Amino acid sequence: MLASSPLSTSSTSATIMRKPTLIQRSFGQAGHLWVHTVLCLYAVIALFPIALILINSVKTRNAIFEGPMALPTAETLTFAGFQKVLAGTHFLLYFGNSLAVTVAALFLIVLFGAMAAWALTEYRFFGNRALNFFIAIGIMIPIRLGTVSILQLVVALDLINTRTALVLVYTAQGLPLAVMILSEFMRQIPGELKDAARCDGVGELSIFFRVILPLLRPAIATVAVFTMIPAWNDLWFPLILAPGEDTRTVTLGVQQFIGQYATDWNSVLAALSMAVIPVLLLYMAFSRQLIRGLTSGAVK
Repeated sequence: MLASSPLSTSSTSATIMRKPTLIQRSFGQAGHLWVHTVLCLYAVIALFPIALILINSVKTRNAIFEGPMALPTAETLTFAGFQKVLAGTHFLLYFGNSLAVTVAALFLIVLFGAMAAWALTEYRFFGNRALNFFIAIGIMIPIRLGTVSILQLVVALDLINTRTALVLVYTAQGLPLAVMILSEFMRQIPGELKDAARCDGVGELSIFFRVILPLLRPAIATVAVFTMIPAWNDLWFPLILAPGEDTRTVTLGVQQFIGQYATDWNSVLAALSMAVIPVLLLYMAFSRQLIRGLTSGAVK
């Protein structure tokens, strides 16, 4: 009989050692179960306020206070809040203002953020690190601290009560985070890909728009979600810069149903239900890209 070689014996022993035992598999399954339980609990907590708003938006005022977590019945079901919001106010105008401001700001944030990230990661120039540090400061310092200076600048530019003022403010607010996120993604793009395009005679602008931007879809989805929500839900700057009837946003328009002594909760909840629709659609449309963007680079 042939004696087994030491190499085969060691490889067999290594295989046996690498094979997980029953206890290890049990702990692994328990760990996965615990992680899924925590995530499901967090999802329930995050979705509970949205579900509560949707449920109470189609209930009478008395039913809202008597049983806020109860489902509407035949006696408590009513669409009076939606009828009052759509027929008695300029809600569609407010909705259009919010949509126009948010979409314009997102476009500028993605465009300028990607261009700035491309310049900071691709080219080496004097002040590169200082500019990166300056952008990082823009993330740490809230833009609301400069409200007085922003208001003075908007008045000097004669942009008060215009949607343009809101677009510029939201663009400045979202650019630092967008530059940081897009810069990290651009550093992961192989340099050989860009060098090959340059060898083929492709210009820098064409490389940016035709090669780099298509590869940044997960990062762009991440930037869109993280910058849309603060702009869509903002009440501070619309109240200060664009409080006029023609330039009001959704969040500012909802305030007319909240009085000092009484609040029309049916109308408030109905307006909030319609206002939350774009955010939900954004998450459903970009959920896959968002997850890829958040987890990219987490593992090697």
